[in-house]
Amino acid sequence: MSFASRPQQASSGTSTPFRQNPFDTPPPLSSVPTQDNRDGSGYFPSVKTMHVPRRRKFVSARLRKGEYDEKPWLTGAKDPNFKRKRWEKVIFWSSIGLGVLIGGAICAFAYISVSTGTFCPIWEDEFGSIDADSWSFEIQRGGFGTGAFDWTTDDPTNAYTDAEGLHIVPTLTTETTDITPEQIYDGYELNLTTAKTCTTTDHKMCSILSDKKTGDIVNPVRSARMTTKGKKSIRYGKVEVVAKMPKGDWLWPAIWMMPEEEVYGSWPMSGEIDIAESRGNNPDTYPDGRNSIISALHWGPSTGTDAFWRTSGKHNLRRTDYSKNFHTYGLEWTKDYLFMYIDNQLLQVFFIKFAVGPRTMWNRGKFGEFQLDNKSALFDPWSHTGMRNTPFDQKFYLILNVAVGGTNGFFKDGVGNKPWGDGSRTGPKEFWDARRLWLPTWGEEAERGMTVKSVKMYSEGGC
Repeated sequence: MSFASRPQQASSGTSTPFRQNPFDTPPPLSSVPTQDNRDGSGYFPSVKTMHVPRRRKFVSARLRKGEYDEKPWLTGAKDPNFKRKRWEKVIFWSSIGLGVLIGGAICAFAYISVSTGTFCPIWEDEFGSIDADSWSFEIQRGGFGTGAFDWTTDDPTNAYTDAEGLHIVPTLTTETTDITPEQIYDGYELNLTTAKTCTTTDHKMCSILSDKKTGDIVNPVRSARMTTKGKKSIRYGKVEVVAKMPKGDWLWPAIWMMPEEEVYGSWPMSGEIDIAESRGNNPDTYPDGRNSIISALHWGPSTGTDAFWRTSGKHNLRRTDYSKNFHTYGLEWTKDYLFMYIDNQLLQVFFIKFAVGPRTMWNRGKFGEFQLDNKSALFDPWSHTGMRNTPFDQKFYLILNVAVGGTNGFFKDGVGNKPWGDGSRTGPKEFWDARRLWLPTWGEEAERGMTVKSVKMYSEGGC
């Protein structure tokens, strides 16, 4: 404690020498002189009396000459590591050479595996206008069992051409018709058969009465679906579509093909070829959104046994998406193989070789092993042809469209804040009720539509 170091004063006033406390901290050294070491030359002490701290001598950590071999590689075979270094070089350069050979072989086999046929151009459209000799419009509610919420039309606001090409653009029903927001929910009958414009025989797809008690509403969105059915089709060949995909939540652009005749039965027994499908959702909030392209074949002996999951693929972009630039979406198809690609044949999204593997598509799907549909054994609609690729051995026509929503599972429940459920009877209403969430993502008209710059169709064989 501090009082132990203080001198004690005697009562008589004389000072008594004190003892240094052994537990005190020693006083710090100082270069400031005391009264005893001043030499009269001023405040600063002389060199003799001033305390100078000792400095350490700097020693470099670098090796000195002679402590190492300056150029050990010049010693050649005398170097104790000569053999090891030689083998390191051999292994290094051999690995590089092997990698180049393997990469070249992969590219060569990939190139050999594609475009083995000869294809002759039979039709091309660059969309100076919509050619009635090549295209027709599907007019109906929803479409092809997808449960889509749009109503397809031939309205010029939904399909038109300009300098960029063909635009297929979804619009709100309340903005492009005289149907009011109140009528969407209640009291309006949409009947597409009155003007004999409905293009399907399914009456449910031609009319609806909005009713707030049942939750049925008029389709809140209108779009377009254009086809070449009965006008342009191929049985084996190539199709190339140059297009830019749309941007906006729950938009469903598609470039696909259907059979001219249902030779083997109703969908999916006669097959479906999906060249390219996408979703307009932002990939930051919806995985596999507009950065992803899906290609697939649909086939099965009944609607409940569609085996598309056995024959599908996808390709995703990084740091960009398919709504920002034009890409070529292609199909190459022969009796021996079929594949879809993006931009060129080396970037294949999906490939199937009919000439190898199971003898028929029935065997490929393993439908006869264990599957039952409606408690009945499945019927084989294909094997009687003796072809490995049946049902993909008939003429198919091309379809271009932008659907909106749907209840067939293409948009998965619970992903990306999806506002409706596939199993809900009032899915269209749930979708429309949430328009304040998804409508701002559609942006301008040019962004929400699919733009098609050109279509080319080729047949297999010599020209």
